[in-house]
Amino acid sequence: MHHEGKVMKTRSLLRYVVSLAFAAVAILVIANAVGAQRGNVDWAAVGLSTHHVAGTVHYLEGRGGNIGLSVGDDGVIMIDDQYAPLTDRIVETIRGLSTAEIKWLINTHVHPDHTGGNENFGNRGVPILAQDRVRLRLAATQPEAALPVLTYSEDVTIHLNGEEVHIVPVPPAHTDGDSIIHFKDSDVIHTGDMFRTVAFPVIDRNNGGTLAGTIEALGIVAGMAGANTKIVPGHGVVSTRDDVIEFRDMVITVSDRVRELVEQGRSYDQVVSADPTREFSGKWGDPQRFLTAVYAELGGQ
Repeated sequence: MHHEGKVMKTRSLLRYVVSLAFAAVAILVIANAVGAQRGNVDWAAVGLSTHHVAGTVHYLEGRGGNIGLSVGDDGVIMIDDQYAPLTDRIVETIRGLSTAEIKWLINTHVHPDHTGGNENFGNRGVPILAQDRVRLRLAATQPEAALPVLTYSEDVTIHLNGEEVHIVPVPPAHTDGDSIIHFKDSDVIHTGDMFRTVAFPVIDRNNGGTLAGTIEALGIVAGMAGANTKIVPGHGVVSTRDDVIEFRDMVITVSDRVRELVEQGRSYDQVVSADPTREFSGKWGDPQRFLTAVYAELGGQ
């Protein structure tokens, strides 16, 4: 009995340490975003550039998530808006593509590097769309002008610029409010942050993100895409269906390895030592944030 009690205490301590580690990572991510919003950045030095993807679709690269743009005579559709101090320059950059009115702004999820300009665009009269849960989460910290005025829990389609723009809410993945946007006529998909080319997945469990939903959402994108579909990630470069499948397969491989180790009763440190991302870190970088979330979700103690 004494031995069993000691084991239980050790497991409780490990669970506490892992939860603290996850919380610390989440706080660091949020602090960096909040710090950026508050001006701890030389915003004038941030470079903004646009890139044509296909058909009506471009994306704007700056600081924060890739901004998707559908440009045409009918107006402009925006996907995400980065940070508030960049709004005027973002609008000016868009004007380099089109002087037409910005008709809609779609938020792919709640994070401030994608929604930081909401209040500015709302005050300009641009209607904002997002999943129901995005509005609920934003409403806890943001003024009315920053909130989506049209929310949805099922697919929505916008018809503009000769383009059928299909907005698809996906299961809780990166967060619990993720959407992907398919520009059907241009054959382009904007994924938001549940797919990225610059890092392992970020599963924000504090905002409802899940491992299972990440795998399912990546499968939805792969199933929606064709061989020639261009895919704009939340962060990174334009990709293909094969890139998304490779990313999804990596997530499945790592999660299977971690699950097996968790079932063996391994601690988080032991999981890290087993190096379940060994052949992937060269491409996607530091796996700590990803492994912390995977370990916690799979019941590591």
